[in-house]
Amino acid sequence: MVFLYVYIENRSITEIILRLFNTIYMKSLLLLLVTILLVAQPMAEARQVRVLSEKIEFNGKVNTSQRKSLILQNDSDEEKEYFFRYLRGNIGSSQSLKICLDRTCYDPKKDLSKIKIKLKPGEVYTDLYVEFDLGIIETRGTFDLHFFNTENPRETFVIEGVYTVVGEDDENYFSHKDIEIGGVYPNPATRVAQLDYKIKNPAVNARLVVNTFIGNPIYDFRLDPLHTILEFNVTDLNPGVYVYTIFIDDKNIVTKKLVVKR
Repeated sequence: MVFLYVYIENRSITEIILRLFNTIYMKSLLLLLVTILLVAQPMAEARQVRVLSEKIEFNGKVNTSQRKSLILQNDSDEEKEYFFRYLRGNIGSSQSLKICLDRTCYDPKKDLSKIKIKLKPGEVYTDLYVEFDLGIIETRGTFDLHFFNTENPRETFVIEGVYTVVGEDDENYFSHKDIEIGGVYPNPATRVAQLDYKIKNPAVNARLVVNTFIGNPIYDFRLDPLHTILEFNVTDLNPGVYVYTIFIDDKNIVTKKLVVKR
C-alpha cells in the first residue's frame, strides 16, 4: 500500500492514464496487425489462373460426339503447372470423355499423370479441349474436371460440364441457326416445367411465350444467352392444354404443346 501511494505521488494522474491508454492502444494495434496477416495470407495464396470458359455444354443426339474448347489465363508473374486430379460426375457406361491438350487426347480415368498444363507468366492458353461421346441413351447429366497446382495443391481450378442427349427421332428436339431447344418437360407438368435450350447467336432476342390453347397470353420469358435452362411455375394454371412458342427477334420459330395436370 505504501509503495502504491509513493508511485502515485511521484507521477501525475494524467501520466498514468496516458500510459494505460498507450498500453491498450499498442495491444489493439498488435491484434489488428495479426488479423490483417491472417486475412492476407489466404488472399496471397488465392489462385491466379482463371478459366475464361468455366462451364462447357454438350447438347446433341445419341451416337454423336462433340468437341469443346476451353481457355485458361495465368494472371500471375510466375510460371504455373497444373495436373489433372480427378473427374467427378455421372458419365454413362456408353459415354466416353477425353481431355485433349493440342492434338493429344487422354482418358481422364487412365491417364491422370499425363494430363498436365504448364502456363507461362501472363499466358492465355487455348490448346485445352474436351471431347465427349454422347452415348446411346437419352439422358442428362453433369460432370466436373478438377486440376491442381503441383507446387501448391490448395491452388486449384474446376471446369464444369453439362450435357443433354436426345434420341434420333426426338419430336421435342428442335434446331435452328440461332437456337437449339430440347422441349419443355415434364410434359404433362404438375408444378414446375423446364425448357432446355442453347442460344447459338447471343445477339438475338429469344423468348418463350406460353398461351392458352385459344391464344390468350399467359407467360412471356426472355431466354438468357448465358444460361441453358428456364424453369417456370405452372401451379397457378388450370389443368388443360397450353401451347408454347419460341420467338427469335419477334419471329415465330416453333410452337409446341404443353399439358398441365393436377
